[in-house]
Amino acid sequence: MTVSVVLFTSDLRVHDHPPLRAALDGAHEVVPLFVRDPAVDRAGFAAPNRLAFLADCLADLDRSLGARGGRLVVRTGDTVAEVRAVVRQTEADEVHVAAGCSAFAGARQRRLRRMLEGDGCRLYAHNAVVTAVPPGVLVPEDSDHFAVFTPYYRRWAAETLRTPLDAPRAVRVPPEVRSDAIPRPSASADVSEGLPAGGETQGRGRLGSWLSGPVDAYAEEHDGLVGDTTSRLSPYLHFGAVSAAEAVHRARARGGAGADAFVRQLCWRDFYHQVLAARPAAATADYRDRPVRWRRGEDAAADLAAWREGRTGYPVVDAAMRQLAHEGWMHNRGRLITASFLTRRLSIDWREGARHFLALLVDGDVANNQLNWQWVAGTGTDTRPHRTFDPVLEGRRHDPEGIYVRRWLPELSGLGGSAVHEPWLLAGTDRASYDYPEPLVDPG
Repeated sequence: MTVSVVLFTSDLRVHDHPPLRAALDGAHEVVPLFVRDPAVDRAGFAAPNRLAFLADCLADLDRSLGARGGRLVVRTGDTVAEVRAVVRQTEADEVHVAAGCSAFAGARQRRLRRMLEGDGCRLYAHNAVVTAVPPGVLVPEDSDHFAVFTPYYRRWAAETLRTPLDAPRAVRVPPEVRSDAIPRPSASADVSEGLPAGGETQGRGRLGSWLSGPVDAYAEEHDGLVGDTTSRLSPYLHFGAVSAAEAVHRARARGGAGADAFVRQLCWRDFYHQVLAARPAAATADYRDRPVRWRRGEDAAADLAAWREGRTGYPVVDAAMRQLAHEGWMHNRGRLITASFLTRRLSIDWREGARHFLALLVDGDVANNQLNWQWVAGTGTDTRPHRTFDPVLEGRRHDPEGIYVRRWLPELSGLGGSAVHEPWLLAGTDRASYDYPEPLVDPG
């Protein structure tokens, strides 16, 4: 009886899963394997919010496999060593895995291939599992990747995507393969209070609800801070609980300006993955070397702490930072505003901001997080490197009545309308009645 192993990484689902389908087509039994690798934690994954969301995803994946007669096998240790142990125990002929985009994933894949070749087992790395279009498929004539989004988007939009796969009907797992317990969500105080529930079931439900109507208004309303006008699918895409390729297919089937705008955002995700795959050093180093003088020392450290804690004195900045702390998520417009404030107004290194975001964001993705920070800071792929986002203008434009600010800054609840965006304009006595800090930098 033949056996294959499916190594789950950033693809925690049973729908539209090419490695799982290939393994089931080629073997009588399959070991669905996930490895909790301490090296992944050391690389920066072990943030409480992501660990809690991961636990939800693994539990949901185990339930989905169980409904098909299978189960998830969880191991703890070095990924390559644990895969090898399972291969040797089951005498597996093949291992299937989603091709990774990061330097870490690439190194792991190379180690795995070398080890398996020595054991007479073949490794199949499947493309278009983590992204809709794999990195390296679309390249300009004079480079190994696209450095500007718009020409990439034109090529990406014309690319034919693979057809999404149905979930399997049955999964047979060798009964002798042991598993560690499925991790449970942490009750730690470090987990954000408003963190959403993880897992494919939640993600597919959210995708279906989003495409049933709300997406239609996305083109006009996606920058609005007040309503819930975005899909909030980013955590599910990051963990692979929702397939990017399937999301594109279903959005295109819905059609309309809103769906088109949503698909464009999915393309941004692929764009940054292909940049990082070609330039892995951009995870920590400037993508474009531009003369930037970052502030250092005690004053800069104090300003950074104020920014992290949502007490910069700029209401829309502070509101967004408090949303991040509470939900482990922030609206994309808020990410642009807060990143611009840190790098442009406070002249603090983008890496400091990116590090704080990765510590809290449930969708904390190295490609999208680091390269978005660089885009805002002027060291990344933006063709207008001096672009800034004025916090007052942005607040007035995207939260015109101050509803978003007052939601997250209850100390300013007594300020009506758009006046909440400039509390420093209040007269002395009125100003003193609000327990809110003075601006870190002169609003003028």
